[in-house]
Amino acid sequence: MGIASETTLRALFEKWLGPVPATPLRITRSARTPSTQGVYVHIELVLPGERVGLFFFRRSDGSWRVFPPEAVRPSMRAR
Repeated sequence: MGIASETTLRALFEKWLGPVPATPLRITRSARTPSTQGVYVHIELVLPGERVGLFFFRRSDGSWRVFPPEAVRPSMRAR
């Protein structure tokens, strides 16, 4: 499934949780993953009486996903 039409984190967040008002989304955490050195963010939606959050991981192609990219592992080939 391509993500080209969903270039923003807000669009991806709304894909998973449905449309949300403009103001209550906030990034609560942002860092690099230790294994891949990729960027991730935690976005939280604050609703009356509850908070809902998701982690998003930036891929090397610039897209955002809810699953972290797999670490590049050494490999060998024999001919």
